[in-house]
This record gives sequence, C-alpha cells and structure tokens, in this order.
Amino acid sequence: MADDEVKENKEPQKAEDPKPAEAPAEAPALEKPQEPVQEKPKDTAVAAEPAQEAAPREEPKPEPGKALVPKRILGVPPDKLKLFDRYDLSDITVTDAGLARYINLDPVIVPHTGARHANRPFAKSKMNIIERLVNNMMRTEVYTGKKTKTYRVVMEAFEMIESKTKKNPVQVFIEALENTTPREEVTRLRYGGVSVPKAVDVSSSRRLDMAIRNICKGAQTASFKSTKPIEICLANEIMLAAKGDMSSFAVAKKEETERVAGSAR
Repeated sequence: MADDEVKENKEPQKAEDPKPAEAPAEAPALEKPQEPVQEKPKDTAVAAEPAQEAAPREEPKPEPGKALVPKRILGVPPDKLKLFDRYDLSDITVTDAGLARYINLDPVIVPHTGARHANRPFAKSKMNIIERLVNNMMRTEVYTGKKTKTYRVVMEAFEMIESKTKKNPVQVFIEALENTTPREEVTRLRYGGVSVPKAVDVSSSRRLDMAIRNICKGAQTASFKSTKPIEICLANEIMLAAKGDMSSFAVAKKEETERVAGSAR
C-alpha cells in the first residue's frame, strides 16, 4: 500500500510538471507578436514627427512671400533702379573731374535719406544729387518743411525738361551744375586795420553747393510775384543753365563772382 501511495504521489507531480513548462513556453509566444505591435506605432510616430516638423517649415514660406513686394523693389539690380521709377542714372556722365567726386548718382527710386548724413562733415557727398536739389528748393514759407510738395515740383520740372529737350533731365541738370560752378571767389584779408579783397580758388564741394543754391534761388526769384508756377521756373532755370545762357540767374551769378575775383587777383 505504501508503494502504491508513493506511485500516486509521483504521478501527479509528473502531470503537474508539464503544465508549468507549457505556460512559460506559451508566454514568450504571446510576447513575440506584441513586440512588432509596439514597434509599429513607434514607426508611425517617427513618421508623423517629420510631418509635423515639415508643416511649420512650410508655414513661414508665405510670410516671405507677402514681403516680396518691398523686397522685389529693394532687390532689383542697381542697373535697373530708376529715379522716380522713370529716369536712368547709370548713363549719366560728369565731364568736370573736380565735381565728379562730390556728385552722387547712386541708383535710387526715391531720393530720401531721412537726414542720416546731417551734421557730419563732408557727408553730404553721400547724398543723391537730386535729393540735394529737393532740399535746396525748400525755401520761403511756401515749401519750408514740405518735402513731399517739393518732390512733386522737381518731378514735374523734370517731365517738362524731358519733353522739351528729349534728353534725360538728370543729365541736363548735371550740365547745368557744371556751367554754374564758380572757380574763383573773393575773400577778405586783414592787414593791420585794413581789409583787402583777395581772389582765392573755390573747393569742389563749395562749388557744387553754390551752383545748386543759385539754381534754386533763380527758380524762386522767377516765380515770386509771377503767374508762372514754380515747376516751370525751375525747368526754365535748369535748361538755360545747361546752355550757359546769361539770362539764367545761376550763370549770371557765376560770371559776376568770377569777374569780381579777377579784379581782386
């Protein structure tokens, strides 16, 4: 009987041994399919991340596109920039070598620097020559501080010059400057208590300043107490000065200055 009990006890142990052996064998079988299942969402998440990163990269693209309007103007090659979007400055020639250094003809559409060169010695040579003309035209109570109004006057004057001369009005203006720049002027030297006039050479920068000032003064003087508008007077003054006509205020002023300097030489 004892042997039979021992056999019965051993048999259930043998029967129980395969069950736990089967369970661990099935467990890894269940874990293996779970691994690829977990990897699939990882792949999808990784694939989705670049899609999310690419989306914001595409969003800023329209923003530069919206700003292409000013950038297209500022990014135009310099040889295609035109003054007032009409007059080409690349073909302008300055025959006076002394003035060429101080006449700025950099291509620009609207010559306006916002006084960035103000109160700096010799910095006005960095300013476009047409802007210097506009600034000098802001005289008397009619145009002082009214730069937009003065721009309109210069633009209309250039249109009249172009229609009458069939030439680039900027080139005509440069010729007028060359014909109205005095080369000598008179200064006063003191000897003891007596002041003696003495003829001296004029620097190129001052020559240019005097020419622009006299052209603008001539236009203002011609329009004062006259029915002629200022733009017509400015156009006539520039055209007469370009021809070297003595009826031009600037040319007459230049000849007078050189004549007085010649007598004091």
